[in-house]
Amino acid sequence: MSQAPEASGGPVVTPTRVVIAVCLIAPFVAMLWVGSYAKTDPAFIGIPFFYWYQMAWVLISTALTMTAYKLWQRDQRARKEGAR
Repeated sequence: MSQAPEASGGPVVTPTRVVIAVCLIAPFVAMLWVGSYAKTDPAFIGIPFFYWYQMAWVLISTALTMTAYKLWQRDQRARKEGAR
């Protein structure tokens, strides 16, 4: 009567995919939470906080997107090898 569940090729939540999601969602949360950076102090080399915070997130977002892409590639390779 009891049968083992069949493995489906559908979406699977893994720790790697959770990290990918966090990497992709973090920049949106940081930019949409305006109250966290809507101020002028502390200034960095004469640039108000509002501006340099956003510019820093451009670099951080690039690094996070690259990390997510590399993790996704690794995850897809592992799934293909596991399917064989």
